[in-house]
Amino acid sequence: MSEVVAFEGFRPVRPTTRGRAGRAPLVIFNRHELDTILQTYSRMVMAGEWRDYSLAFESDCATFSIFRRASEGALYRVVKSPKTAQRQGMYAVISAGGRILRRGHNLVSVLAALNTKQLKLV
Repeated sequence: MSEVVAFEGFRPVRPTTRGRAGRAPLVIFNRHELDTILQTYSRMVMAGEWRDYSLAFESDCATFSIFRRASEGALYRVVKSPKTAQRQGMYAVISAGGRILRRGHNLVSVLAALNTKQLKLV
């Protein structure tokens, strides 16, 4: 059977950030950027093209990876890299083969590379 435990003296432990101390801060997508990316993602999910995504945050870039199936490699990656903001633009869409499809300063115009209609035989 189960044993009853009293939580009278229980205090939650705060998570520590000791692993990141002294390192450069992570690059992340802000709420507006993530909303814009997820709008495009949800349209393609409803069309049945994409099924899964992942987020990765590092000290030099943030990546939103798009998958057709979770077991496969990423079809596309939307990358935010502040280092390239002055030169080529902060945002880039990269295909599965590593080819840069579009790069720019405006996220909406960069995501237009993913909104292209694909012709299908019926």
